[in-house]
Amino acid sequence: MSDVVPIKLACLDLAGTTVGDIAMVERAFAEAIATQGIVPGTGAYARAMVHVHRSRGCPKIDVFRGIFPDNEAQAQAANLTFERSYEGTVERAGLVPMPGVLEVLEKIRGSGVKLAVITGFSRATLGRVLSVLSWDDKIDLAISPEDAGGRGRPWPDMILHAVLQLGIDDVRQVAVVGDAESDMLSGRRAGASIVAGVMTGVHSRERLQKGGATHILDSIADFPGLILSDDLGPHHLPAPAR
Repeated sequence: MSDVVPIKLACLDLAGTTVGDIAMVERAFAEAIATQGIVPGTGAYARAMVHVHRSRGCPKIDVFRGIFPDNEAQAQAANLTFERSYEGTVERAGLVPMPGVLEVLEKIRGSGVKLAVITGFSRATLGRVLSVLSWDDKIDLAISPEDAGGRGRPWPDMILHAVLQLGIDDVRQVAVVGDAESDMLSGRRAGASIVAGVMTGVHSRERLQKGGATHILDSIADFPGLILSDDLGPHHLPAPAR
């Protein structure tokens, strides 16, 4: 039986992978926890921000539940503040796609590979982000944790939701790219053949490899070359980068 697996679905992370908004996200987290009494300069703040960094890519509400494990009301209030802060910043300042990302989207979809954007943002925030980016006609599907029954990364549910929604026959026909360990864990648990980590985000090469990355890329601009052949047709599974 042949080991050749053509890629038919590419799942791309947003923040830190396709969009350069890491500072905006971090600031929104800081503002959110400050409303709950955790302010800069304190040990509690330092611990909370370490948790935020480690949890990048996970659903935002789950991040706040980790910071306020015994108080669901506080977690929900912080999450609401986060969404208002982040969306307000996006509306004022806009979003800057990573260099070359529009060409990446065109190249992947132009090859016949389906394209899904996967995020830890809520459905409302995701909708606002896509509106600001004007990407609705550039992708096939955009998925938040709510679309997959509430379970976001590191679980595989959002990727499997994309597989089902877009009619992909085999999970091995999926390629995933992201900048966080949770992206890698999600891709591996979903059974994707390619799980690529990019070095433009928050987590180190070591963290990405720990999560199960099959490849490490400098940026999203290198992703089409990994999953497509020179003639833009589906590519055979490549050897891991060294």
